[in-house]
Amino acid sequence: MKAGIHPENYRMVVFKDMSNNYAFLTRSAVETKEKVQWEDGNEYPLFKLEISHKSHPFFTGQNMLIDTAGRIDKFQKRYGKK
Repeated sequence: MKAGIHPENYRMVVFKDMSNNYAFLTRSAVETKEKVQWEDGNEYPLFKLEISHKSHPFFTGQNMLIDTAGRIDKFQKRYGKK
């Protein structure tokens, strides 16, 4: 490995999915300002996520419905030939 290219602040960080409050502890060099107390009683930096493997539709198997027909109708009504 090359010297001097790896981060020096590699430490344990809690990542929290804000959509379902799922949290996990892992090693990271991400910059954070908040801290949280973990299950083991220690305080770790907290990084908030919008989506994780517990809430992403690909991993959960839940499909997101998109109203494409409504969008097409709106477009036709606004810009279509009359």
